[in-house]
Amino acid sequence: MASQLAYKARIASTASLEKIFNAQEMIASSRIAKARDVALGAKPYSDAIFDAVQAMAQHSHIVHPIVTAESSNPNVAVLALTADRGMAGAYTSSIIRETEALLSRLESEGKKPKLYVYGRRGVSYYRYRGRDVAQTWEGHTDAPGVEIAETISKTLLDAYMTPKEEGGVSELYIVFTEFVNMVVQKVRILRMLPVSLKRVSGQAAQSLPAAQPLYSFEPSLDEVLDRVLPKYVQSRIHECLLTSAASETASRQNAMHTATDNARGLIDELTRKLNATRQAAITQELTEIIGSADALNNDKE
Repeated sequence: MASQLAYKARIASTASLEKIFNAQEMIASSRIAKARDVALGAKPYSDAIFDAVQAMAQHSHIVHPIVTAESSNPNVAVLALTADRGMAGAYTSSIIRETEALLSRLESEGKKPKLYVYGRRGVSYYRYRGRDVAQTWEGHTDAPGVEIAETISKTLLDAYMTPKEEGGVSELYIVFTEFVNMVVQKVRILRMLPVSLKRVSGQAAQSLPAAQPLYSFEPSLDEVLDRVLPKYVQSRIHECLLTSAASETASRQNAMHTATDNARGLIDELTRKLNATRQAAITQELTEIIGSADALNNDKE
């Protein structure tokens, strides 16, 4: 009897979990289409800004802090994009694992990384372990807007433009999850600053038209770069936030779908064991009744 009560309690608790998992899966399914479209829609904008910067690089000699690293400064910034909520499978743990590997590699190269964390799960992880974190942002991972992207980019650009003597950094790395499709999401490490400008050369340059466009900058090249490159950085960070949000939603949907199936399978298994236990109890009771009846008949004889 006690075994049957235990099975019934486990079935009831697993059924409650199954309802929670199923509800989370349905919520993620309703959000994934919008998150995917927003993430894919942000890419052309950042690509267009980068193409404009590339065009300037091909026709101008750029000497600017955002495209030239300060080699004597060992300080580097690392931004980890994690999640605010759990139930997303290995989403946050994968980001943290790649971030730790990046921090170890940078330290082995003689650099001094400063950690920035986006997402409540990552913040809790590093605070629990007593890790120094330069700055954190929480509460925006489900639907990151332009405002949070602007805040993050301004903070990181300020750290990059600050002189070495005042604690500035010479490089910026971002660890995020790229949304490929509903099944595949890849963790990527992107060096955001200094911006790598690819100049056209070799056969690619020979394939270009002989007449190249001329550019004039008003009021000056430096002032144009001061406006264009920060906008590029902000748009790229916003793109990373959006693709991370889509990846988080897809990971949560996949994880909750798997958890729902596992819960239903466990309920079926526990139900079979409960039925087997009940049948064994009934068989034992019948055996005892038949045995008692035979004993009474033998006594009468």
